[in-house]
Amino acid sequence: MRGSIDGLESSAPIGAMLPAVFADDDLALRFVAGLDEVVAPILIALDCLPSYFDPALAPADFTRWLGTWVGAEVDGTEPDARLRAAVAAAAYLHRVRGTRRGLSEAVRLAFGVEPEITESGAAAWDPRPLGPVPGDRRPGLHVTLRLPDPTPADAYRLESLVAAARPAHMPYTVKVTAAERTSER
Repeated sequence: MRGSIDGLESSAPIGAMLPAVFADDDLALRFVAGLDEVVAPILIALDCLPSYFDPALAPADFTRWLGTWVGAEVDGTEPDARLRAAVAAAAYLHRVRGTRRGLSEAVRLAFGVEPEITESGAAAWDPRPLGPVPGDRRPGLHVTLRLPDPTPADAYRLESLVAAARPAHMPYTVKVTAAERTSER
């Protein structure tokens, strides 16, 4: 959290801006020096304001708050790097929401792992009218996620993420399994 910092000097001391009549008044100078100590963190934040709106540069607590502004899909347990990536990608994810690419990217940002997505739909072209319809007649979406150490919380998180990022009309199922471990030699 930002706040008072011991020894932080103001970039614009108020004592230097006082009229000449107060320049020699010790009480007035000490009084505004106390105000300088309170105002210095505010001036520093204003000097660095563009950095607060860049998820890569903003303080972690502000990045989490910024995530609420842009509707980032975060639950508060992400490591700092994944939080910053999710906040930076939020606008893009809103643009591709409801698509396979959008769902895949949302899951990857939340878990750090690429999901396996299978869906019932398909697209095909046929020169004859009334040709065969590709895909299944019943819509469906299945998302499988392979994690190193899955927990029930991961399944719940994936369920809520897919429910929010899938096409609205699409019934879905989710599955979280343990990733196969490869032996290192």
